[in-house]
Amino acid sequence: MIFVTVGTQLPFPRLIRAMDAFAETTAEPVHAQVGGDDSAAEHLVARDMISPEEFDELFRSARLVVAHAGIGTILSAKRYGKPLIVMPRRHALQEHRNDHQMATVAALTHVPGIHIAWQTSDLFRLLSDHALCPASSQPGPSKAALIDGLSRFIRQRERSAVLRGDLTDASRYPAPPPERPSS
Repeated sequence: MIFVTVGTQLPFPRLIRAMDAFAETTAEPVHAQVGGDDSAAEHLVARDMISPEEFDELFRSARLVVAHAGIGTILSAKRYGKPLIVMPRRHALQEHRNDHQMATVAALTHVPGIHIAWQTSDLFRLLSDHALCPASSQPGPSKAALIDGLSRFIRQRERSAVLRGDLTDASRYPAPPPERPSS
């Protein structure tokens, strides 16, 4: 099953029309939370709004999730380990009040499991790829690089303080707690 969500703030007719067209070509069920979109979807199961519990159930049951570029949906894909195709709303098409979703997906272009559909042709290409990798809650290389850089900076500052006589015992400062494994 493919689950489509447009969030709770605004409808996203361009995405729903594209997914309805795709649903006509596949035997796989397509369920969509359409967020007040009043256009008629003929080939997918459309619901205006759904409860948080039903959202979680649809997310868990889905083989693939297709969505707007909402952070909540992105985090859910990572939490449930689902491949996510993200199509950002565009201000120029009057789909949102600004282009923050374009900025969001630009920052996610190299995140494994988050697949970007800049336009509907990208969406159809991605939907035909049955080997999309799932999103993961594991930290990416940028987090490791940030932690490494901060650790080096702190060690350098401590050494400089000891050399200046400002800090005679760096062990007075507790080490940061070990990182807990994500669930």
